[in-house]
Amino acid sequence: MFGEIKNFHGERIDHSFHQGDANSKNLVVLGHGVTGNKDRPFLVTLATALAAAGVNTLRLSFTGNGASGGRFVDATITKEVADLGSVLDAYAGWNICYIGHSMGGAVGVLRASQDPRIRLLVSLAGMVSTAAFAQREFGTVKPGAGFMWEDEACPLSQAYMDDLTQIGTVLDAAPKVKVPWLLVHGTEDDVVPIQDSKDILIRAGSDVEFVPLQGSNHVFAGEHTAPMVETVVNWVKGRFA
Repeated sequence: MFGEIKNFHGERIDHSFHQGDANSKNLVVLGHGVTGNKDRPFLVTLATALAAAGVNTLRLSFTGNGASGGRFVDATITKEVADLGSVLDAYAGWNICYIGHSMGGAVGVLRASQDPRIRLLVSLAGMVSTAAFAQREFGTVKPGAGFMWEDEACPLSQAYMDDLTQIGTVLDAAPKVKVPWLLVHGTEDDVVPIQDSKDILIRAGSDVEFVPLQGSNHVFAGEHTAPMVETVVNWVKGRFA
């Protein structure tokens, strides 16, 4: 809907807007995980379904990812928290629901814990134990020389590893999230274990709902896309009503 959005560094944040109710100021902002972008199939499917249900939705690629400006090696959780702030600046006055997948889920917890402009929060397979993730997935890869999951388009940077290690976990931010919160996680997630969502559920406030999706992997593939989309759309519509 709006034109170009740039972050604090002047880097362009690529985004796609899905029109729902043109008279509504409710907006879902969708954020992706590490090595991802706004065009992950399940995010496109979710955005399309939200718009069809009348909810305006914006998919974004954090800087350094997809068609956004910036360098992949500079992409960190901390930088993406700031990127999300720039998007919220662009949509000042709107009622924002942020939905974050994986690392984008950690971004959402950290932003929502300090920014009242986020009115609703959804974590899809949300990363919680960031330091543990860094060591589990990339502990044997040399930063500056190796790649994330052997993908040469995704070099592993020292900045990324340092940021995840310094954050450690987003558990301490959970009690500071004062808005309605939905946690959705697949029971067969081998990237971010479902235990992350179980752990943060204990620290979250009273207005939180946890939906485990039996058999689903990290990206809600195949037959698990539809129940994830239905769960999220129904929850968002109910909370925005």
